Amino acid sequence: MTEKDFIPKEYSAVVEEGKVTWQSPSNIALVKYWGKKENQIPANPSISFTLDSCQTTTTLHFQKREKSDSFEFELFFEGERKESFRPKIQKFFERIEEYMPFLKDYSFKIETSNSFPHSSGIASSASGMSALALCLMSLEKKLDPTMPEEYFTRKASFLARLGSGSACRSIEGELVAWGEHNGILGSSDLYGVKYTHQVHENFKNYQDTILMVDKGEKQVSSTLGHDLMNGHPFAEKRFQQAHENLDLLKEVFETGDLSAFIKTVESEALTLHAMMMTSQPYFLLMKPNTLEIINKVFDFRERTGLHLCFTLDAGANVHLLYPEKEKKESLDFIQTELLQYCQNGQYITDKVGKGAKQLA
Repeated sequence: MTEKDFIPKEYSAVVEEGKVTWQSPSNIALVKYWGKKENQIPANPSISFTLDSCQTTTTLHFQKREKSDSFEFELFFEGERKESFRPKIQKFFERIEEYMPFLKDYSFKIETSNSFPHSSGIASSASGMSALALCLMSLEKKLDPTMPEEYFTRKASFLARLGSGSACRSIEGELVAWGEHNGILGSSDLYGVKYTHQVHENFKNYQDTILMVDKGEKQVSSTLGHDLMNGHPFAEKRFQQAHENLDLLKEVFETGDLSAFIKTVESEALTLHAMMMTSQPYFLLMKPNTLEIINKVFDFRERTGLHLCFTLDAGANVHLLYPEKEKKESLDFIQTELLQYCQNGQYITDKVGKGAKQLA
């Protein structure tokens, strides 16, 4: 599909007012998206596990009004008006207006909340922007009741991407790929696609425990981080590496090779941070406790032969991934040896989930 396929023709129904609620999860990338072109197009393909309990719930109230030259919306985060979110939503509406021409026909009230602490290192923009995109798609489906389900899902991912790149991977589960890649069926730069190739039993109900090393605001925004890849001395090699690692993971998912999974996923995490450390300006996003945890994970694997591994987003917090059948031993280790490195001992236990869902 092309961008033009998401520009609607005339709507067949009239909708005066109403509300809709969606719950959408965050996701954790295994192959990282880092670097983008214009209009939120990724410089390299990525693939992620959709999470289950780390999610955003968003209710969109809409009321028909006289068409205006401006967008009309108010936003509440966890019950309180949140003016600081306003510029992001304004920019999102501006980006998607061509594809949702009804936006200026309505006044909106957006109520949103997270199941995890804000600024905790969970990708809240992914869950938040995907939930909002789904709410807007539900309104569009009321205006166009004949809309096919597949189109609804694909356009929701397309719109979510224009709010936050990684948000396009939060619409579906359990594995979602984004970015054109020769080895993945239907992959696109415009939206995420559910990974439909063979996945071994080893990866069913895969676990993710998130260790909150540093709950502060991001040291560097995602937008700035991606921009630093423009002119980066290692950018082209990195983009090539992402394609190669996706090929490796495709084989890993088929065979269930957990050792190869660990090697690829941890390399991806460290490469992301290496890109930040070698950019201009450069950033050190890991904290001493991040490194302590990583070394403890190495020791644990060597000592036990189990398959606990780490991955990182662009921050200090650590996602620990492990198979469901090794949950007890891995959690025991985390709780007895790693919580001392977390801010106030805080962590979140999660697992791979099925994607977003509409609430009654």
